[in-house]
Amino acid sequence: MTGVCLLYMKLPEEFVNKMQGLMGDEFDSYLESYKKPRFYGLRVNTLKISVEDFLKISPFQLEPVPWTTDGFYYREGDNPGRHPYYYAGLYYIQEPSAMLPGAVIGVRPGERVLDLCAAPGGKSVQMAAQLNGQGLLVSNDINADRVKALVKNIELCGVRNAIVLNESPHKLARNFEGFFDRIMVDAPCSGEGMFRKDEDAVKSWEKFKCEKCSSMQWDILQEVDKMLRPGGVILYSTCTFSPEEDELMIEGFMDAHRGEYELLEIPKAGGIEGGRSEWAGGRYDFSRAARLWPHRLNGEGHFAALLRKQEINKKGVENEEDTPADSRPIKWEKSYSVETMEDLRNFNRELAEFIHESTTLDLKGVAFQKGNNFYHLPRACPDLAGLKVAKFGWYLGENGPKGFVPSHSLAVSMKYEEMKRKINFAAGSREANSYLKGETLTESEESGERGYTGICVDGHTLGWAKQTGDMLKNLYPKGWRKMA
Repeated sequence: MTGVCLLYMKLPEEFVNKMQGLMGDEFDSYLESYKKPRFYGLRVNTLKISVEDFLKISPFQLEPVPWTTDGFYYREGDNPGRHPYYYAGLYYIQEPSAMLPGAVIGVRPGERVLDLCAAPGGKSVQMAAQLNGQGLLVSNDINADRVKALVKNIELCGVRNAIVLNESPHKLARNFEGFFDRIMVDAPCSGEGMFRKDEDAVKSWEKFKCEKCSSMQWDILQEVDKMLRPGGVILYSTCTFSPEEDELMIEGFMDAHRGEYELLEIPKAGGIEGGRSEWAGGRYDFSRAARLWPHRLNGEGHFAALLRKQEINKKGVENEEDTPADSRPIKWEKSYSVETMEDLRNFNRELAEFIHESTTLDLKGVAFQKGNNFYHLPRACPDLAGLKVAKFGWYLGENGPKGFVPSHSLAVSMKYEEMKRKINFAAGSREANSYLKGETLTESEESGERGYTGICVDGHTLGWAKQTGDMLKNLYPKGWRKMA
């Protein structure tokens, strides 16, 4: 068996022996999958562009991922992370199997959604697109370094209604009891399904085997139950093949909450199979769950189970009174309900003037002020007392000595038609590339009067520049710039 391990990416012998026992007659074809190349995917960000419109302008050769409506395979050499459309947030680069959980959780506009283990943010921005700017998305990750990538991806994809937290599930449960309609639990796992994609996953498996991971998963699910409202839905997923982290974990959870949860059917498409009931105790029908096997479809390994909590009362997502707007974990100087432009002027004149003069935005919802900084959410702020907040809602900008200074988050979250002053460059142009590298642009006849000007690529926003004399001062963030 050691020879087999050396032949197949030096897979751990303990892992190979276990999989041989689990897979039986399928083992040889399963092991053969490690000889095959991995698959690459991107998912169209429908907050910025429809799938139909993206396919008209796509510079890549794409093939549909069968278990999503917005996901596509691309060829290895295409390098979409270097294209200006990536910087415009038109798509998110995501392993094809990882697109399944967000596709089947069933988020609807107006709901309150938690992505508990969210970094780097693929499933968060997928669900944000389904919310379509309505309701609330809370994205959390316990790792402070990974939260930085989560914040960037949420901003890049133009999400306006998200709060990003950096907390443990236990601390979150204190603030959000019975609060969420849907919770995504992409649980930390032994990562066996990532072996073909990432050889580092093979190395880390020795440190984080299923015994250690299943203990974390169990603790996480107990806190998740506290935060889910009656009638709400949990999507539990892992990128491992281990029954202890998959079917047995869900069986144990349902046993501990006997009669409170039911397994919902996940559609099977493109080679997806049901879970293996025979790997659990036989009390639940795991054919309703989903397993993605690398020898049966074009993707890596994944497990997903969809669970609905039994309805106890008819309390719905429409109820706003249990979402206090004045819990003020952040020391707001002011928060204000906005319905009209006059309301926005009453909140802050400088902000209102910029929004009126430079945009066509309708900022209905709730506006917040902290110091000279301004934020917005489409609904009241939940109780964040005692929690570490990495990003609060839509950051609009700040009042500076010379007037209002719009944020990059404001620009990249706007649609082309929402900007009154803008310059549009073609994706292949020297100007678009220079802007993304942080270089100063010369004045264009299109650029108009002095002040903040939106820079766009093929009708999609990238960020701000400031017209000064015959130059456009580049305001693209340093940490986001294209290196070459």
